[in-house]
Amino acid sequence: MNQDFIDGMKEKLIAERNVVLASIAEHNADFKRILEETTGKDSVDEAADVIDLKMLESMEKKEMEQLELIDAAIKRIDTGKYGYCMKCGTEIPEGRLEAIPTAVLCVDCKTALERRGR
Repeated sequence: MNQDFIDGMKEKLIAERNVVLASIAEHNADFKRILEETTGKDSVDEAADVIDLKMLESMEKKEMEQLELIDAAIKRIDTGKYGYCMKCGTEIPEGRLEAIPTAVLCVDCKTALERRGR
């Protein structure tokens, strides 16, 4: 695989990581604000705050999962394992990696996995 492509993917992953981290930080600030504002509210407002907290929690969970995928991809780049299917070992096409920079499976292995999951 072309080193320029790998370097570009690492830059893309780092930029994506920074976006996810900023979003998590923003959600943490929103959590804090909602918790601070809950005192003295009526039950309807408190219920709305609980819903907001649950939504933020769900979003943060997904972002943490994305952050783990990004970190794993960066680690694979650093160890020279990026771009190879973790199941069959074949090279993952650059087009797939551009679309899904955190991909760990080639299209064939991913398709086979999805078929078994049905």
